Formats: sequence, C-alpha cells, structure tokens
Amino acid sequence: MLAKNRLWFQHLLYGILCGLFSSSTKWTQNKMTNEVLILAGDGIGPEVMAEAEKLLRYLIDHEGLDLEISHALAGGAAIEAVGQPLPDATLAAARACDAILLGAVGDSKYDGLDMSQRPERALLGLRSALGLFANLRPALLSPHLADASPLKPEIISGLDIMIVRELTGGIYFGEPRGIHTDEEGQRVGINTLVYTEPEIVRIAKAAFEIAVRRGRRICSVDKSNVLESTVLWREVVTEVGADYPQVELTHMLADNAGMQLVANPKQFDVIVTTNMFGDILSDLASMSTGSIGMLPSASLNDSGFGMYEPVHGTAPDIAGQNIANPLATLLSVAMMFRYTLNQPNIADRVDAAVDTALARGLRTGDIASNGIVAIGTSEMGDAVVEILSSRGG
Repeated sequence: MLAKNRLWFQHLLYGILCGLFSSSTKWTQNKMTNEVLILAGDGIGPEVMAEAEKLLRYLIDHEGLDLEISHALAGGAAIEAVGQPLPDATLAAARACDAILLGAVGDSKYDGLDMSQRPERALLGLRSALGLFANLRPALLSPHLADASPLKPEIISGLDIMIVRELTGGIYFGEPRGIHTDEEGQRVGINTLVYTEPEIVRIAKAAFEIAVRRGRRICSVDKSNVLESTVLWREVVTEVGADYPQVELTHMLADNAGMQLVANPKQFDVIVTTNMFGDILSDLASMSTGSIGMLPSASLNDSGFGMYEPVHGTAPDIAGQNIANPLATLLSVAMMFRYTLNQPNIADRVDAAVDTALARGLRTGDIASNGIVAIGTSEMGDAVVEILSSRGG
C-alpha cells in the first residue's frame, strides 16, 4: 500500500506542471549544474538543514551529483545579522537559484516587533515575491509509525490525504491590516480576508488536477456560513468543478472539517482550502501520521519553481539539543529532486532510505514508542545517508 501511495505522489506534480502550469519555467532540465539555496532559519531549522546538506554533500562527493549549494539568511537569523527578516540579498539569491530548501522561521522573542519586521514576514515575503501560490501538504501514514499516532489504528491505518492550500492570498496578505487606535482611544486590530476569482480558479484547478490522479474525490473547505469571501470561494470552486465531472466535489465548513480530521480522517482524499484554513488543517492532519516532524511540503509557482520545507515550525524549546526529527526535511529534499531538479531516481532512493530507517526501528523522540530508544537528529541523518550509500535506499 505504501509503495502504491508513493507511486501516485511521485508523478503528481509532474502531471500538474506539464498540464496546468505554464510551459515556460525558470529552471531547465538541460542545465548542467543546479543551484540549491538553503535558508536554514531559526530554532531547529539549522539542525534539520544540516542533515539535508549532509545528504546533498554525500551525493555531490560520492555520486557525482552536479549541484551547487548556497546559503542565505532569513527570519530571526537575518534580523540578528542585518536587522530585517528578508534581506534584499536573500531575495535576489532566491530569484537566481533553481530551488529553495527552507528550514523554519520564527521565535517568540521577536513578538514585540512590528508585524512587518517579525521573522515570519520572510516566509510570507518569499511566497509573495516568487508567486508560490500552491502549497501541497501530504498526510501519508507510514505503516511503521502506526503506533506513534495519537489516533486508533483502525481510524488512521492507510491514511492518505493531500491538502492543497492557497498560499499567496487570503487573510495573511489582505489589506487593510494592522493595529491602530480609534477615536475613543481603544486599540483595534484589523486583518482583511480577500480572495479574487482568478486566485480561487487557479488553486481549484490545481486541486482538481491532483484529484483526477488520485481517488477522484475533493472536499473544498470554507466558512461560507459567515464569511462572504468564502461564499465566493465555494461558488468558484463549484464552477471549476463542472469542468471535472469525473471528480466528486463536496463542501465542508472549516470547523466541521477539523472535527472530521480527528473522527474520520480517511473520508478525505484531496482537500482544497484557503490560506489560513489550510495552515490550521494541515497541521491537524499531520498529527494523525504520528508527528508533524514527518511531513514535507512543496510550494510552487505557475512556472514550476519550488520552495521545499518541512511542515513543522521552529520548535525553539528543543533547539540545539540534537533531538529534532530531520525526516520531514529529508523527504522535502526528495520532493525537490523529483519535481524541480528532474531527478526522480534520486528522489526514489531518498524516500526508500527514509522508509528503510523506519523499518529498522530508528526513531527520534517524537516518533518513538513501545520502549524504542530514540536517537538524535544527526544520528538519524547519518543513518539515512548510510542506507543511501549502501544502496539500501
């Protein structure tokens, strides 16, 4: 079952890039040397990115991979160095590279800064500047981790969901926004939820294209009972769905969707939803798989350029302790090879190496159960590289 699940996912974005997105891409398949930009970020970001770079260095040094690695600052690390979360030099490097690997950005110690200067603005700025509108977040349960899930095995066994999150619109980007003082001297916080019809159409098409290649079921999640912007969302998604008669379309309110992801997650195949709801629901779905530390993601623009990152955050409470799970980051590397760097064989091997590590009982603390002794971040990275080098991956 796992192999079958991976097979559709391996070909998923290839079909989308060939069919839905523009044929003109920033990256080229014929380019001899690809450049990957690493933005390690904050918290556990540098630790998990070190394991990703370890894997890439092995492929470069021992298998002749023609790849250049560059680094830049983003998030809190950039604030400390140059006083802003997304320096011009970082944005220029992002526009010049062939793919981005991002660790994580954010730390509560910056909460006193203006919103425009907080670490998270680096992530939002990259998404906006690079047009990364489609965020794909799979929630796929490895059979080796069934015991790590907080849900009962009969509820989550065989779990296989794809959440398609709109990434460059909605309440995270809408204007007006900010905090001001009203005429009575009271502070007022404002955020604006705005979606245009073209924004909804393109993310809906992406989701339907994915659904065609999966179980041909799609659930659009909104809050149309109280939010006019998502009334439009539901109307437009329904209109797009008319072009995909082979796909069963249903609609669900966001609060109910959260409940159903816990009570009966296997009812879902593809979920398409807004920026904010996708942020919340994908984190909720991830825990059904055993740990948020297991899930990769891809953020794509309309030319196929991608930024790849683990779904987890910075987890500053465990930073620097060598206990973070690097597997979501390594799986993000696999996605990068498959969908942007056009090297599916390497992607397959990385995926297989991670699966072999889990099959051998190797666990970091977040996924350890039944008395298994956890290993550290670097030890897990070493194990995956060793399996890869022995052709076990």
